[in-house]
Amino acid sequence: MEKVGLIFGGKSGEHEISIASARSVATGLANYPIIPFYIDRFGFWHDEEESLAVLQGDSVVTLTALNDLILPEKVKEVDVWFPVLHGPNGEDGTIQGFLQMTQKPYVGNNVLASAIGMDKIVMKSLFAKAGIPQVSYLSCNLYQWQQQPDTWLETIELELQYPCFVKPSNLGSSVGITKVRNRSELLAGILGAFHYDNRILIEQGVKAREIECGVLGNDQPQASVVGEISYTSDFYDYETKYTPGKATLSIPAPLPPEVTSLVQELAIKAFQTIGARGLARVDFFYVESSATVLINEINTMPGFTHTSMYPKLWAVSGVEFPELCNRLIALALENYDKIQR
Repeated sequence: MEKVGLIFGGKSGEHEISIASARSVATGLANYPIIPFYIDRFGFWHDEEESLAVLQGDSVVTLTALNDLILPEKVKEVDVWFPVLHGPNGEDGTIQGFLQMTQKPYVGNNVLASAIGMDKIVMKSLFAKAGIPQVSYLSCNLYQWQQQPDTWLETIELELQYPCFVKPSNLGSSVGITKVRNRSELLAGILGAFHYDNRILIEQGVKAREIECGVLGNDQPQASVVGEISYTSDFYDYETKYTPGKATLSIPAPLPPEVTSLVQELAIKAFQTIGARGLARVDFFYVESSATVLINEINTMPGFTHTSMYPKLWAVSGVEFPELCNRLIALALENYDKIQR
């Protein structure tokens, strides 16, 4: 039986979510020998004993900023990696590049797909080229904004309508996202987004239902049943996503059969467009008034917490959580063998 290196934590704003996801994955991999590796908020790795303590929630690791990256000895014993990391430094291709250098199989997407999935501007450009419908948007970088802030405000108001959303290009879990309804809010949202990234995008807001679909596989990916998220907050922000009771998940979503089929078809198309492998969750807007499906984004390492949509979608699709974890390990091994050949 392969020894699974479970990586969690990370130097990211989604640090705590990663720990919660890893706890769930550890239960799903009960039949495997697991070697936990906790990455603290400084980005440094901790040994098995400290990592297990964090995973079990009965101890807090004292964080000390170190000068050198020292990997635990147990790294050598890992047969297959399972990185349960969300956001920058974990879901953006960085950890994937490191794991590829270890010449061991790892669960989830490769360097390129992970980087594309994290960078909203690149992602949307590829979706547009693939003909996948999406909301209107504009993008700019910090230098462009600093040269002509008033011109940018005018351009945004000319090409988009309020309300709209301002987002950092590279971030996850709705961190740094602002819904804006007028110029003063737009200005504040732009300045806030630049606090997280030097590239941002401004998206047209739409009155739509929020639909999500899971994808699982490598060369022949499968789509899960389709789910819907409903909530009473202004939009699906970080607090709404990760606070129990703040959002309601309807699985399967009450949609016309032809809409469900279209969402599943587009989910697989999006998966293949970025060259994904293993897993992804693809998020859509369904505009009922025009029966239109618009892609929002693809998430290459979706949450695995007890409130997360991805494992729930597959459970309703007939793939219970332990089987889902086992399949992800099998897909990692399959992909590694293909690369080796």
